[in-house]
Amino acid sequence: MTKNPLQQTPLVLASSSTTRRTVLAKLQLPFETFAPQIDESPHPNETASQLVERLSHAKAQAAIPRYPRHLIIGSDQVAAVDQQILGKPKDRAHAISQLETMSEQRVTLFTGIALVNSATGTLHADVLEYHVEFRSLSRAMIETYIDRDQPYDCGGSLRSEGLGIALLKKFDGTDPNTLLGLPLIRLLDMLSEEGVSAL
Repeated sequence: MTKNPLQQTPLVLASSSTTRRTVLAKLQLPFETFAPQIDESPHPNETASQLVERLSHAKAQAAIPRYPRHLIIGSDQVAAVDQQILGKPKDRAHAISQLETMSEQRVTLFTGIALVNSATGTLHADVLEYHVEFRSLSRAMIETYIDRDQPYDCGGSLRSEGLGIALLKKFDGTDPNTLLGLPLIRLLDMLSEEGVSAL
């Protein structure tokens, strides 16, 4: 009988996001979670794509000392409007400002995904784009959403898995899980390269 590869190389999600945990659980593979403590500030002149690629890798790398023989997943996401990066809001006023900027706009969500085999040092990494179009948002709509959903841990103040869906009118992307911050289709490809299958 063939052993499950995860018996030799357990899976770790390097994220404090409850949404990413829920998304990864769809694969029905056992995994542990690790909350990486890293500075997520953009570097000078860093693009949205470069930022999420760097941070997803950094999050996975941060877990290596604790998980030296594991497959570690790191992921990061930011929203961007006309190349302007919209990270997590600092406070309520900042969240309001972000959503006012995105009203009636086509917004690109950049999601970085990294899979590190800490036993071999192998890195798989990618950046995926997902596009959303926002409805026309009044100040009252924005404030109601923010006060009810409290999206302060979400890039661009958009918690699409919650009430944030009411802010949107159109989606454009290949994997709906990318919108939630963890592109499972791409992750499955990476896991397959490491000999792990969900089926």
